[in-house]
Amino acid sequence: MKMPVLFVSHGAPTLPLSPGETGAAWRTLGEQLPMPSSILVISAHWETDTPAISCTVNPETIHDFSGFPEELYRLQYPAPGASEMAHSAANALQQAGIPVVLNDARGLDHGAWVPLYLMYPNADIPVAQLSLQPGKDTAWHIALGRALRPLRDQGVLIVGSGSITHNLREIFQYPQGAPVPDWVTEFCGWMASQIRAGDLISLGAYRSLAPHAVKNHPTDEHLLPLFVSLGAADEIESARHLNHVMTYGMLGMDMWLFDPV
Repeated sequence: MKMPVLFVSHGAPTLPLSPGETGAAWRTLGEQLPMPSSILVISAHWETDTPAISCTVNPETIHDFSGFPEELYRLQYPAPGASEMAHSAANALQQAGIPVVLNDARGLDHGAWVPLYLMYPNADIPVAQLSLQPGKDTAWHIALGRALRPLRDQGVLIVGSGSITHNLREIFQYPQGAPVPDWVTEFCGWMASQIRAGDLISLGAYRSLAPHAVKNHPTDEHLLPLFVSLGAADEIESARHLNHVMTYGMLGMDMWLFDPV
């Protein structure tokens, strides 16, 4: 069965401890989706100059954060690696003229294991990661996704994991319980309307076209996974917009399911 494509806003690393509405939405989606043969995650937390794909046999759970409860650092997500799929993904990128390297040591960062911990708690589906190239533009990342489309026919679930909004400096200064600011809602609304319209050109130029784009994303590594997902999808206008939740006053937890079965 051909798998759909997913984009998740992965939020704070503490979600496994306090899953709330977002965790429930992830768990429900994991139960509703067809069972993947393997999962390829494009996380905002792995950046390289050249695309890299992990082919680790037993990837470690990377706790790439600090200052959180000790309980969080004891959590493990012991999913097996997806070496065979990683090689297929590398071959697909090479056939598209995109350079790629395989990494046999990379584990799963929290952009990968946090959502998977709640979506697939048995940790029995093989997982690999593909890195971002923050020095490249949105068109580059859309092209990455397009090159990976054939994996979907092999039962691979492609997951872009980032955040629909990501200005941590503003979040840390924002009063608890204050209304969501207009500059956040206007940006999220613009992104949603362009996805529903299937307007990939405008989405790719979001930093110049979307309202308050740079304020919502001072750097765009947390939105780039969305563009890989957009490229991997067939018809983005048919996407399902899931989990309309805002945490910390301005951190959007939006989730998009493309080409839903």
